[in-house]
Formats: sequence, C-alpha cells, structure tokens
Amino acid sequence: MEDEALSNISGKAISLDCQTHSSFCREFTVSSPKMSIGKVMVYTCSVWLLAYGVFFFTENTAVLSSAILITLTGMMLHIHFVKVDHESLLVIGSLGIQVSSSYASGREVTTFIEMSRIKDIVINEAVYLNQIIYYLCVLLKEPSEPNVVSSVVPLFQSSKPRLNCLAKVYKSCQEILSKCQ
Repeated sequence: MEDEALSNISGKAISLDCQTHSSFCREFTVSSPKMSIGKVMVYTCSVWLLAYGVFFFTENTAVLSSAILITLTGMMLHIHFVKVDHESLLVIGSLGIQVSSSYASGREVTTFIEMSRIKDIVINEAVYLNQIIYYLCVLLKEPSEPNVVSSVVPLFQSSKPRLNCLAKVYKSCQEILSKCQ
C-alpha cells in the first residue's frame, strides 16, 4: 500500500499502513506529519516580539509574563487536544470495528463499534469550504429496525485522506465485511 504518494485534502503528505493480522482482521493506520518546529518557533517569536513591543511602551512586566504563559498554555493545549499524530481503524470480522486517535502528547482516544450495530462502511462525499471532499464512514443501524440507518460515524476525521487512500481502506473493509455476512 506504500507505492504511491498519499496526501490529505490540504495536499500535505500522509502515510497509510495496512497490517493484515488474519483473513478476518486488518488494521489501517493513517499517519500525519509531525509538528513543524519551525512553525512553532515563528508563532512563539511573533507573540513574544509583540509582547516585547507592548512592554517597551508600557514598561509593564506583566505583559511579558502573560505572553509567555499564554503561548506555553496554548502549545500544551494544542498538543494534547488538537494535533493528532495518527488514526487507526481495526476491523475484526465477526466482532466489530475499533477506531483510535493518538495525539502528539501521547493521549489516545479509542472507540469500539460492535458488528451487530454496523450496517455498512461507505465512502461519502461532503462540501467542505469550497470543495467536495470524500470521507469514509460507518453506517450504524437500529437494532429494532435493521434497514434504517440510525447514525453515521466518520473515520479519519483529523487526517482527512483523499479518495485514493480511502478507496484502498474501503475495499479491504468490504472484503472482511462480505466474509462475515
């Protein structure tokens, strides 16, 4: 799965890793590039230079202290809650699907969906800003009404891979789902 260059909807490079654990179990991991130290330094220096400019005219040291605290707090919050390093989808034939997101801080969020609740996995399209994007999603069904879609769970929300990447994951997921039915 590594033969072609993959990118997200913004054009940034991403990687797709597919591990086949058995004929009924596959894991897909979409990894985003690491955080750019250059961007972090530019942002930090800009805020601190602005704070120093304000300090120069006001001679209030609280401005510099506040700028340092705000940038450090902002970076910590960004790393812990926003910046996703990689997202994974584990499809286990008769058991279900596990969706995981690993953040830059090491925090991991995992969700499991039982196979009895899954109606299908589809590639859907949506309007995002001024373009049409595609995303992979799990259609969930009501236990009482199996022909009705009760909700939609989007996958790879942070990495937002393009259609060529989604198609590879979709085909592989459909192979597993077809063996289970």
